[in-house]
Amino acid sequence: MAVQLAQIATEAGVSIPTVSKVLNSRPDVSRATRDRVAAVLERHGYEIRMRPRMATGFLDMRVVNLDQAWSEAVVRGAAEAAKAHGKDLVLAVEPDPEDCDEWVMHALERGSDGLLSVVAVPSPEARVQLAEAGIPLVVVDPLHRMPEGTFSIAATNFQGAFDAAQHLIELGHRRIATITGPLDQDNGIARLAGFQAALQQAGVPVDDGLIIRTQYGIDQGYDATRILLTRDSRPTAIFAASDDSALGAIRALREADLRIPDDMSVIGFDDLPHSSWIDPPLTTIRQPLAQMGSAAVDVIVRVRAGRHPHPAARTELSTTLVVRSSTAPLRG
Repeated sequence: MAVQLAQIATEAGVSIPTVSKVLNSRPDVSRATRDRVAAVLERHGYEIRMRPRMATGFLDMRVVNLDQAWSEAVVRGAAEAAKAHGKDLVLAVEPDPEDCDEWVMHALERGSDGLLSVVAVPSPEARVQLAEAGIPLVVVDPLHRMPEGTFSIAATNFQGAFDAAQHLIELGHRRIATITGPLDQDNGIARLAGFQAALQQAGVPVDDGLIIRTQYGIDQGYDATRILLTRDSRPTAIFAASDDSALGAIRALREADLRIPDDMSVIGFDDLPHSSWIDPPLTTIRQPLAQMGSAAVDVIVRVRAGRHPHPAARTELSTTLVVRSSTAPLRG
């Protein structure tokens, strides 16, 4: 080992003790030197050992809002996991889905055992500061694809949407509409892609007129369905990319005196707690929301214990098709 470190020191133009400091994430090395030595270490197959700060007992979690059952489920899972690991969860509710750097800076100043950000991705500068402080970060269901080597937890959005469309196809539907989520977000893009892939694989034409591009939400699902009902040849089934959108769709169909699922099948995505109480109970794709929160906590605990994979990147938890009464075989 000493000879190998000496070779690395020579290649990087530093001393052997400096190589050792970088390898063990000691703070007393300049940024430029650290980057140069780290590049040589990684080229030779070494893994930089994260040096955690002294444990504080706190985990910091940030959510955009708690008004939605989706967020509540993720927080609940994280809180239960934090308690199991003997940690206190400090929850921040901030409305900006993009800018979370101020939250990061506050946690850095106070000290934290790890940060869990729901959807918002800290800036590159903020992520560097967290890494240098030895504070792990996990982003749950990130809005955008995370840089390689950054921890994130998400669901299998593509596969879930594929399964939703395939379920409708197997019921005999061919004119299938979709009400998308936001297509500037990773999950919205993946769900539309999964829906289209299922149709293409089954040889069902993808009709762009049956794709309503919008945001998640009850109002959005309602408005989108009213548009779909104006089509010359209306769909026989709707895949709504969220349960809230599906709820809005159901209301619009009822106002048009259409029966569900006799006249129109509807399937959602999320399996929120109220989805089984909708009339009729909603067929949907279950996201493991609580497990996503608990998995994020588990990643932080493993990182601090030095038991994380390398490079630690994106983890996707499996979605599940839950068949209830809002979908049925195509009549006639």
